[in-house]
Amino acid sequence: MSKHRVLTEFGMGTSLRRQDYTQAARRGLQDALWHNSINMAELFGFPKEAMLIDVQIAVQQPEQVDVDALLDIFPYGQPTIFVTHGGLDIPRPDGNPTVIANVAINVSFDMVPA
Repeated sequence: MSKHRVLTEFGMGTSLRRQDYTQAARRGLQDALWHNSINMAELFGFPKEAMLIDVQIAVQQPEQVDVDALLDIFPYGQPTIFVTHGGLDIPRPDGNPTVIANVAINVSFDMVPA
């Protein structure tokens, strides 16, 4: 495989009151994806299913992110999601912290298809 990255998008998502790390990650993914309508597959003459989508999500409690619940955001392509420590938990005086998730999405293609 000759995997070549052709696009990187960034996003940020929050869970303001519920301390829901999966929801913050979902919002970060949507932020990254919904900003643009980029037709990379068509540009290179590939079907959309050929997109190799590598996702990195950073939150303070990575084990709280339900990766399987995020896969439905991608209508096509082959997403792989990796969650790591990062993001921010902002303390609030009246309860749970505000959760901030940072997201990076890399889109690649096998430029030498079989």
